[in-house]
Amino acid sequence: MERRDFLKMASLALAAQGLPEAQAQEQKVERPNLIIVIADQRHYGLSKANGYPLDTSPTLDSLQQEGIAFKKNYCTTPLCVPSRISMLTGRWPQAHHVRMNLDASDAFFSQDLYQVAKASGYRTALTGKNHTYLTKDRVDVWREFGHDSGYMAPDAATQSGAFEQWLKGLHFNVAMEASPYPLETQLPYRITSEALRFIDETGDDPFLLQVSFPEPHDPEQVPAPYWNMFPPESIPPRCAGPEALQHMGPRAQWEYRLQQDNFPATEEQWRRYVSNYLGALRMIDDQIKRLVEHLEKKSLSKKTLVVFTSDHGDYLMDYGLGRKGVGLYEDLSHTPQIWWGYGVKPTPQVNSAFTSMADLMPTMCEAMGAGIPEGVQGRSLWPLLRGENFPQEEFQSIYAQVGLGGLYYDDQDAVPTSISHEPKRSGSWDELNKVTQSGLQGMVRMKEWKLIYDMMGYGQLYDLHHDPCELMNLFGKPQHAAQQSRLMAELAMWTIRLEDNLPTGPQNKKYQTKWPAKHNWYSPYRHGAAEPQPYIP
Repeated sequence: MERRDFLKMASLALAAQGLPEAQAQEQKVERPNLIIVIADQRHYGLSKANGYPLDTSPTLDSLQQEGIAFKKNYCTTPLCVPSRISMLTGRWPQAHHVRMNLDASDAFFSQDLYQVAKASGYRTALTGKNHTYLTKDRVDVWREFGHDSGYMAPDAATQSGAFEQWLKGLHFNVAMEASPYPLETQLPYRITSEALRFIDETGDDPFLLQVSFPEPHDPEQVPAPYWNMFPPESIPPRCAGPEALQHMGPRAQWEYRLQQDNFPATEEQWRRYVSNYLGALRMIDDQIKRLVEHLEKKSLSKKTLVVFTSDHGDYLMDYGLGRKGVGLYEDLSHTPQIWWGYGVKPTPQVNSAFTSMADLMPTMCEAMGAGIPEGVQGRSLWPLLRGENFPQEEFQSIYAQVGLGGLYYDDQDAVPTSISHEPKRSGSWDELNKVTQSGLQGMVRMKEWKLIYDMMGYGQLYDLHHDPCELMNLFGKPQHAAQQSRLMAELAMWTIRLEDNLPTGPQNKKYQTKWPAKHNWYSPYRHGAAEPQPYIP
């Protein structure tokens, strides 16, 4: 069966069957509003609540104290489109079939979060960056923004158009001066304004709202008062500079040449890069404050479940690299996931849980009283958010991956950096390309350890407690053989578990897959009576 035929059949089946029984029962009681706040390329941990010395996110820090922050959260893959599709479908890239930013329309799934919400009677909206397969006909309100332009409201600040022209002139590079335009012209401010407008116009109907900020993704720029709010000289030292590239392989070295060929000031101005980036975090935080205060004003704060997350991180000039690109470093794969509002009861037990971007979708399905669609691989965090007991084993590790497959491009291929030039934008460049995304790597995180393995059989093993910057590869060291073996087994489990299992069910004349009964958790079956035992004569 073709993918598009399966998707069409799934949509027709959903419409014909109506709401699942559990979903219909939930409609008899209050259903929470749902808000996803997502920042693009947001490095984990850059706030005082997470031990960072600079006060970049006081609002988020406060909400983190009131709610739950999953401090061991990871994206499914550290690039925009595949990660965001995982957020909407609850599936890892090898299952939803999108592994790069150029093939969003290939996404494969049964039902996504927006479809479940619509079927559950929710009003839906997207304000901000999309960068998925979603189209405006799929939601009730569509206010799309990119990285250098966006929806222009009738009451938008008069200088918004001029600001966008100035923004385009940066060619996605670091601004060396403050934006000459006021905060009201900035994309996060306008995106938040549209979100507030949607809330005001929705009335009493429950809603699903995605507030999607393009920042702090490049270009790194901010207006007053955020310019030099964190002066370059105040920036903490980085893990390592370009000297570390000699240990990171040909692709990372090629990416550094790409960066320096197109914007030579990047390394020279690395503290300015970080200063602007941190200013953007504070600018976003102030917009989240606007959103939270508006919910309180409308008496919706206790009726609304909100999550803040990011699609991936940013090297933030560690190893001399800006943006993202090569590998599964913590800079890129470790991301925030903070929940607060309706039903959330903070408990210390969640501090050890490893979570994923793919967990967001089934969590919201369960919060709205809907069933988790077939093919979803993420696990519902709803019991964890409500302070209920949960099996530690279910959340003892997490998996991520990156790459398009095939072999790595290396120096022997002599690929020129010009392949990532943008002809219409002098000085612009794209760090995601056939070189940086070549090959395939899988990663598992467990306790303080991290293991990465690739299609060539090359391994990396890091003790993040003693080596948070991933500078000392312990793979193959005899003294760490037991730890390496344990993580290799966990990596194998995740690799098998995340094989695609769609389509399934009687409507496709297929064997019916047995799905996990509760919360999409596998742990009750992993070592219980349901597990088949080998025959021993």
